[in-house]
Amino acid sequence: MFRKIAALSLAGALTLSLAACGGNSGNESGSDSDKPELKMLMQYGRFEPNDDYAAKAISRLTGYPVKYDMLPAEEADQKLNLLVANKEPYDLMKLSAPQFYSLASSGALEPLDDLLGKVGPNIKKSIQDASWESAKMDGHIYGIPETGSGIAVSEELAVRQDWLDELNLQMPTNPDELYTVLKTIKEKKNVIPLTASKDAVSSLLGDIAAAFGVTTDWVDQNGTLVHQVETPQMKEYLAYMNKLYTEGLLDAELPLNTSSKMMEKFANGQAAMFKIAWYNAPSAINSLAKNDPNAKVSLVPFLKGEGGKATVFAASGTTWYAVVPKYSKHKEDAVKLLDAKLSPDIFKELAIGQEGVHHEVKDGKYYPILPKFNDDLNNASSYMTGVDETNYPTYWQARVRKDPTLQSYFEQMQANAEGLIVTDPIALAPPIPQVAENKLNLLQLQLDEMLNFITGTEPLSAYDSFVAKWKEQGGAEMTEGTNEWYKNSKS
Repeated sequence: MFRKIAALSLAGALTLSLAACGGNSGNESGSDSDKPELKMLMQYGRFEPNDDYAAKAISRLTGYPVKYDMLPAEEADQKLNLLVANKEPYDLMKLSAPQFYSLASSGALEPLDDLLGKVGPNIKKSIQDASWESAKMDGHIYGIPETGSGIAVSEELAVRQDWLDELNLQMPTNPDELYTVLKTIKEKKNVIPLTASKDAVSSLLGDIAAAFGVTTDWVDQNGTLVHQVETPQMKEYLAYMNKLYTEGLLDAELPLNTSSKMMEKFANGQAAMFKIAWYNAPSAINSLAKNDPNAKVSLVPFLKGEGGKATVFAASGTTWYAVVPKYSKHKEDAVKLLDAKLSPDIFKELAIGQEGVHHEVKDGKYYPILPKFNDDLNNASSYMTGVDETNYPTYWQARVRKDPTLQSYFEQMQANAEGLIVTDPIALAPPIPQVAENKLNLLQLQLDEMLNFITGTEPLSAYDSFVAKWKEQGGAEMTEGTNEWYKNSKS
């Protein structure tokens, strides 16, 4: 499929210029005392990559000297294409999914199958079979997939528990009960029952829309993937939200609210409920406590649908790819470095530092030693080139134990979501060109229209016209490409 479709930004001349480089994997690796200096291109970050603790730790632990460059903050893709076209001497690159597809489909990357079999035992052991599918094109592996810290829920509705107690209200468990709670709060407390931001309209999906059956972007209907905008459940969700908005139960300033304004309203006692992210919990909860020391907050358990079951969406999939350019002079050593970074002891130290220096273990859990953990490991994730998918989610949680409130909200959300999580059926697909080309524009169109339907700027009777526009502006093409991959993956 991929070879039939032109590369997103590299084609023609670039492919021809790289063809002469051949597929030699190289046998240049010497002894541990004679390791060549490797050169790696990273994504943009606000730090000096060669002076960072993590950079020095990688060389100390693996024996490989590595020189790092960064892509710029702006026009990164254009810069990447220029560097590759000019055959700048990089041995490794860390790429986003669209960048990975562009270079792999244009012939700019070394296929890694043979090298992984020869010098990549730690890589093969660390990364699960399903994750490898996201790094394949035409059946060959062109990158090391980095899937991050595991599947976790980031947000959940939070409510003023002291106000529920004051009004003798039970915690809502479904949309009907939520409506009753919001209506009572409006009548009795004269505050905004539910606030939200214009940028986070879709984030309410995890709590409210999921109760209507809307969770993942794509839904399997008898073996065919259909986008959520084409499901009747989406219309039911929007009708419910429009009812809340029309009756003043959802913040009237929704179209104007920023995320910071939404949190400010909750912290100032102007709103009873909002969608809280665990990573913002310390700011929101501490501000509320400062304004009202008697305030109490609870998370609203994920709402149940008509069948009496709750579900919640959690993002998953490959975020980054570590790749070897076709023209690298040190292909084998590049993969040896990647493999060394994923050996168990080295990976653990690169992820959470040294025990007794950067972290400590209490009750079987990893806790950061501050400020040393932050001082040395704040940029560690920028240097990752694949993760130990079994252990990294456990190591990573040291980062949420920097603050008791942060830890509490993270752990509560995961406990509430246990057994309820659903993930998108294309989460571990390789970059699908039609999705890469259309997703961002279509997502913005969807969010704009969702906001219009919720606020009544457009009547729900116009929903079919929106879907037609969505299809015309790339939705039909995206659906076709998605289903082509999905059906091939099942065969």
